[in-house]
Amino acid sequence: MHRNTLTALKPVAAVTGSLVLAATLSACGGDSSADSSAKTVTVYSADGLKGEKGDGWYDKVFKDFEAKTGIKVKYVEGGSGEMVQRAVREKSNTQADVLVTLPPFIQQAQDKGLLQKYVPAGADKVDGGARSPDGMWTAVVNNYFGFIYNKKDLKEAPKNWEDLLDAKYKNKIQYSTPGVAGDGTALVIKAMHDFGGKEAAMEYLRKLQANNVGPSASTGKLAPKVDKGELLAANGDVQMNYAQAKTMPNLGIWFPGTASGTKPSSFGLPYAAGLVSKAPHSANGKKLLDYMLSEEAQKEVSEIGGGFTARTDIKATDANAVALGKLMQGVDIFQPDWMDISKNLPAYVDAWKSATGS
Repeated sequence: MHRNTLTALKPVAAVTGSLVLAATLSACGGDSSADSSAKTVTVYSADGLKGEKGDGWYDKVFKDFEAKTGIKVKYVEGGSGEMVQRAVREKSNTQADVLVTLPPFIQQAQDKGLLQKYVPAGADKVDGGARSPDGMWTAVVNNYFGFIYNKKDLKEAPKNWEDLLDAKYKNKIQYSTPGVAGDGTALVIKAMHDFGGKEAAMEYLRKLQANNVGPSASTGKLAPKVDKGELLAANGDVQMNYAQAKTMPNLGIWFPGTASGTKPSSFGLPYAAGLVSKAPHSANGKKLLDYMLSEEAQKEVSEIGGGFTARTDIKATDANAVALGKLMQGVDIFQPDWMDISKNLPAYVDAWKSATGS
């Protein structure tokens, strides 16, 4: 059955320099006092940038931001689609100040009137394809779509999509829900690219359903299952999975092609951030966006977060940056038409539901 209910959201606050569990947000999603002078900023974000043990890029950025400004970060995490849906429900009583999602959900957020124009300091250093031309959002961490596999149980990574149809993967594959999770939506985009269109992609995903455990609203929850051997393969993204591999030694990252000769490929899947329309703490949101794109924070994207800096003027040379560069060697990078995908996403999700019975 398709999961119509959203996964439990995880509100977190940065307090005295560390991320700790905070009191549950109110029914409408946060501090309803909306005191514009309060020293807080609320971030709604796709998962992947916060470390499981407080060692992620967000952990460091929020800690340093609070130390510099005295502004505490309230953090709510979920799938990209979840965050947009929540912000839509709260339009009459806005709770979030900053929204961070993967595409095409940042484009959807803009189309739904959830964002206001703000060009953070340093945005002029971000590649034009990774920021809105009208100043509504910009990438803060670059990233790429990918897959993971269990290196312990599989001697080598699957070679292509068709490998996953083998009987040995029965109940050993899972991917996150298209339309709800950014990486799940990316899986559909990648399949459509590799198989040459929607119909062929849906026919493949229909076949894959024989081995699929079922949809998951959170991509981040799949990696622990792969690491433990509960799953042999799952979808993900390079930044999140590379960071998770620090504590999950059995995770391997791979990029599928097709048996017909399509080369292993991927596409940019950046964490894109925008200032929320009618944000209760708009000034604080602007300060946080400025800091996320600052040289200080961007130099730590690969070293701490396992991702790729959003700024073209920063050339990371740390060990993670070198390893990530090697990982991407030989992988073709294509550019999706995000505006077209955003427009047609409901039809793609409906086609996926029909093909898989989800």
